[in-house]
Amino acid sequence: MFLLLCARNTEMESTSTENKIEKKLQSFLTGFYTDLLMVERLSKKTAETYRFCIEIFLHWCSSQRIKLADVTVQNLIYYLTWRKTQDMAAVTLSKDISSLRSFGSYMVRRGMWAENYPLLLERPKLGRNLPKVLSLDQIERLLQSIDTSTELGKRDDALFELIYSCGLRISEACGLLMENVHFDEKIILVRGKGDKDRIVPFGDTAKTKLEVYINEIRPKLAKNKIVSEVFLNYKGEPISRKGVWKRFQELESLSGVQAKVHTLRHSFATHLLAGGADLRSVQELLGHADLSTTTIYTHVEDKQLESCHREFFPGHADLN
Repeated sequence: MFLLLCARNTEMESTSTENKIEKKLQSFLTGFYTDLLMVERLSKKTAETYRFCIEIFLHWCSSQRIKLADVTVQNLIYYLTWRKTQDMAAVTLSKDISSLRSFGSYMVRRGMWAENYPLLLERPKLGRNLPKVLSLDQIERLLQSIDTSTELGKRDDALFELIYSCGLRISEACGLLMENVHFDEKIILVRGKGDKDRIVPFGDTAKTKLEVYINEIRPKLAKNKIVSEVFLNYKGEPISRKGVWKRFQELESLSGVQAKVHTLRHSFATHLLAGGADLRSVQELLGHADLSTTTIYTHVEDKQLESCHREFFPGHADLN
């Protein structure tokens, strides 16, 4: 009995220590986030992205037992190598380095680092890689893996249906306001990059799922709170991008479909073009400032045609 009590006490002390460390880490991240907004004058969305990236870095430092004040360039290289082993794209690694550079500036201002070490890191070369696209069958498998018998399941059903059928970025879905959802016209007003607004239509399936969520589930999540955003977490607060990412990872595991949330947006654009939509219309729906950004989806279509040709005409695949 004595040994059992000792074991329980040790476990409780360990949990208490972990909670203290996590609380200290979150407090530190809040200071960094505030600095990004007030000193570096970054947009809220960029600041949130950088905060998330640095949170991953700080957890890695903790796992490697590296004190923040003792971080070296070599540590940073090891960290980025570790990130690369997790199948991170070059654009994600580039974003990590940008986050680390802003973090380095913050650490220098606080007197914790002698210099901004991440400035010595080289950004990866960004090739024009074709975006990954899911088939209609894979989209169905993903959405059907959602457990709609629960309140949060019904929320997720509406959330991911809207992200796919409207081609939304995660930040756009998280920031969607109640006043900007118009059921009669079946349109939403989306606040995109650079605070530019665009109107995007949604279909009957999205309408049905949204109505169920907004009329039946959202009031239960919000309780007595007045919240402007459409999608809420279990606390009745606006759902975060991190929260959306975590839910999507669970759906990946359940459905067996490997993708990212942004893959739904890529799939939306590609499926539109495959269905006969013109490039200008797709540009407007995605909120791209430059048409050249949208044309990458025409290359995806070309690749799919090439793949089909190779599958059905293997003896005549190389005709160039």
